[in-house]
Amino acid sequence: MYAIIETGGKQYRVQEGEIIHVEKVDVEPGQSFEVDKILAVGGDGDFKIGTPVVQGAKVTLKVLSQDKAKKIIVFKYKAKKNYRRKQGHRQPYTKVVVEQITV
Repeated sequence: MYAIIETGGKQYRVQEGEIIHVEKVDVEPGQSFEVDKILAVGGDGDFKIGTPVVQGAKVTLKVLSQDKAKKIIVFKYKAKKNYRRKQGHRQPYTKVVVEQITV
C-alpha cells in the first residue's frame, strides 16, 4: 500500500517502512506524528483520490533525526561593475520513517 501525502508544501509518495527527508517539522527525534493531508491512497488494485484529501486517511511518521542538507553557494555578480556577493545556505530537513498508513 502507498499514499501520496503533503507536508511542508511538498508532495511525497510513501510506503510503509520507507525513509524520506521532509521539510523541517518541530518534533523531537524518536517521537511520532501524523499527517492527515493524504491526497491519494493506492495498492492491491484499489486506488482512492481525495477531493482534495481522502477522508479518514492518515499516515504515521516517526522522526529519526533533524539535520541540514549540503551547503549550496549563492553567488551574485554584475559584469564590469565590480559587484560580487557570495552567500551560503543549508536547508534544514527532518529524516522520517513511515510507520503506518491507515484508510
